[in-house]
Amino acid sequence: MTTANSTPAIEAINLTQYYGDAASENRVTALDNVSITAERGELLCLIGPSGCGKSTLLNIMGGLAMPKSGQLLVNGKPITGPKPDDIAFVFQESPLFPWSTIVENIKVGLEFRGVPKEERDGRAWSALEAVGLKPFGNHFPGQISGGMKQRAQLARALSLNTDIILMDEPFGALDEQTRMVLGEDLSVMLSKTEKTIVFVTHSLVEAVFLADRVAIMTSLPGQIKEIIEIDEPHPRNPDFIMSDKFNKLRNHLYALLHDEIRKAVERESALSAKRT
Repeated sequence: MTTANSTPAIEAINLTQYYGDAASENRVTALDNVSITAERGELLCLIGPSGCGKSTLLNIMGGLAMPKSGQLLVNGKPITGPKPDDIAFVFQESPLFPWSTIVENIKVGLEFRGVPKEERDGRAWSALEAVGLKPFGNHFPGQISGGMKQRAQLARALSLNTDIILMDEPFGALDEQTRMVLGEDLSVMLSKTEKTIVFVTHSLVEAVFLADRVAIMTSLPGQIKEIIEIDEPHPRNPDFIMSDKFNKLRNHLYALLHDEIRKAVERESALSAKRT
């Protein structure tokens, strides 16, 4: 974790993002004056109702989108576009080339980054070993499970040696049991590295189990409602899920989210009625 005087890995300052014409009544404000930091070496989780701006905020953090106002700093410097030397992404969908083996998929990413050919093989296999996939490196994507594909995505991100990894619901398409196993592995990895991870999820259990801090977002326009600290060291033990501490944190998180989810549902119902 960061010290009090260190520069945050990511700092969002008064970010506002909207879609549509600024003066139009149909303008949709995705983020409204959002300020938040991701400290060095922590896992910051973003959670909130569907469509609340979580992915929009993550994309701005990664330089994939620019806000209408406000500023985003990475390692204390303004971001004006993608920063592949500093930031890697892991998405829910697994865009692995089906005609290439898992290790070849990872080496392609290294090639795109300009890593010298003589370095790619070693870095790819080291990344696979870090996520427990080394025995499956010569398999093709169609020969491994969905959970393994997500491990391969994480290995690809690790192979890039960035300090920051942004993860947008990376385990969302998997069953609950697989999600928990991958969560345990991610917690172990976090304990062994100094990576900064920003993780978007809809899962209360996933948020409490993985995060050092959980940022709860409001329904549109997206704002930071509250930030909860999870004072539990990594790697997280599965017994943590059974503890009173875990249950209290999850219940508190649910209480904060409940009204926001209700507002989002009511807003969507009103928009559907208006369209008909």
